[in-house]
Amino acid sequence: MTSLRRHRTAPFVAAVLVGALAAGCATGGETDVSTTAAPTTLDASVVATSVAPSTAAAAAATTSSATTSPATSEVTTTLEPTTTAAPTTTAPPTTAPPTTTVPAFVETRELGRSVQDRPITAVRRGTPGGRVVLVIGVIHGDEDDGVAIIDLLEQQDVPAGIDLWLVESMNPDGQAAQDRHNANQVDLNRNFPADWGPIGVPGDGQYAGPSVASEPETQAMVAFVEEIRPDLIIWYHQDLFRINPGRGRDGAIRARYAELTGLPLVSITGGTYTGVAATWARRTIEPGVAFIVELGATLSPEEAQVHANAVLTIASEPN
Repeated sequence: MTSLRRHRTAPFVAAVLVGALAAGCATGGETDVSTTAAPTTLDASVVATSVAPSTAAAAAATTSSATTSPATSEVTTTLEPTTTAAPTTTAPPTTAPPTTTVPAFVETRELGRSVQDRPITAVRRGTPGGRVVLVIGVIHGDEDDGVAIIDLLEQQDVPAGIDLWLVESMNPDGQAAQDRHNANQVDLNRNFPADWGPIGVPGDGQYAGPSVASEPETQAMVAFVEEIRPDLIIWYHQDLFRINPGRGRDGAIRARYAELTGLPLVSITGGTYTGVAATWARRTIEPGVAFIVELGATLSPEEAQVHANAVLTIASEPN
């Protein structure tokens, strides 16, 4: 599979993204407002396939001694702008999350295919049966600095008891074209079955698609979340540099992530927020938590590391 990552030229290099404001979304960001409405039933069929991890063991014997090489596994994953650049802020230093050694476990799974037949892939790390955590690097194709955070999470030790799933991009076509939308010109973050409503027409910034969950990328993610039912989901966006405040347990976890990364807790307003992925996910996994992290216009390697540490910290803390 051909990788779509823009961050592979160095271990922790992040891309600079300065996007133009998509039509119909005044602030350039996303929000995920909690409501009590029940999610819309999705009439779609998605086939998810799983690929078992590969392991290799080699043994060589001599007349006087024998040596066994340890098993190894390796996973190769393929792969709302604003008119004003976000402020440059130095994130506070954080304590690295616990790195307790856990049994080796890696799984890759193809969740589905994009409009242009690119794979949407999830990588699993950590402890199967532990607390399920899902992190999505890209939903808007031109907001892909979150890939650098996913890259780090694929390499770092995962604390014991965490069942970590990583989706580099649920919009590989948009990422390849550096376009907010998928190949059908649909804003995938307006296409989920949470208060879905028609917005715009093809070519509009927030075009919600012809019907609820009409897009194969949306269908793949809906089926996956309903299957694994994470306790925590994080979606990365750009470039408002903030986290929308929440309430209760949800609000406490958002505030903790903000504290660890130096992002302010500031409301996001100005768009039409129907069919939003995080809102649908939160209702689906309740009492689980799902929220959006708005990165800034740029993300340095050091900042990416701060975010990766924050993910593992809040995943391992009692909350």
